[in-house]
Amino acid sequence: MNDRLLSFLGICRRAGKVVIGNDPVREAIETDKAFLVMVASDISGNTLKKINTAVNEGNVPCYTVNRTKDEISFSLGKACACLAVIDKGFADKFVELILAEQKKEETTI
Repeated sequence: MNDRLLSFLGICRRAGKVVIGNDPVREAIETDKAFLVMVASDISGNTLKKINTAVNEGNVPCYTVNRTKDEISFSLGKACACLAVIDKGFADKFVELILAEQKKEETTI
């Protein structure tokens, strides 16, 4: 399977432009380092609530991607339900990929 989002996520991780985990993500938001937050489709309600509070306070875009924690974790090589992208260029590309995927899903329904 060729998953552009997960492949690009692996590249972003190798470039050191992603922060993984609930507390590090919230810290990146609070210190204005996060340009984008992504959460897995099966993230726990409690973690999602904490992340949503942080992104609302930090005015950072947050997307729930149509990928499970296991899929995201496999592409990153580390357990992950939420992550923050700390590079503007990478963040812009992720938004482009996510929006294209959402548009494709809307047209196939």
